[in-house]
Amino acid sequence: MALIKWDPFREFNVLHHRMSDFLGKDWEAPTTAWNPSVDIFENDNEVVVKAELPGMNAKDIDVKLENNILTLRGERRFEKEAKEENYHRVEREYGTFSRTFALPTPVDGDKVSAEYKDGVLKVLLPKKEEIKPKPIKIAAA
Repeated sequence: MALIKWDPFREFNVLHHRMSDFLGKDWEAPTTAWNPSVDIFENDNEVVVKAELPGMNAKDIDVKLENNILTLRGERRFEKEAKEENYHRVEREYGTFSRTFALPTPVDGDKVSAEYKDGVLKVLLPKKEEIKPKPIKIAAA
């Protein structure tokens, strides 16, 4: 009796090969989750978050700030521009995403703003007043 190594992805691999044989090409299913690239930086007045979200609509993006934790959520839907059998490869990622970030400094949640332009979401998070550096004048003696 031969021992067979257990492969948790065996059934998926079998399905992938069957679909490739059926469609006559290297078939790949669209993904169901993805993680957009994000930059976070700060200046004297605010923390800035930029997320790459190409091909989305602003209405499909949700931004939430709670207890100095920023959450970005949304969904990029797979839009069939051609019949499924006409696709040769699908490499762009589709589906839902959720990214959560603990901010490096306390921010004023009432003054947060966000804009979406050219596939980039930009969230401006003003620092709380008591956190901003304040110059102290030194009196000459």
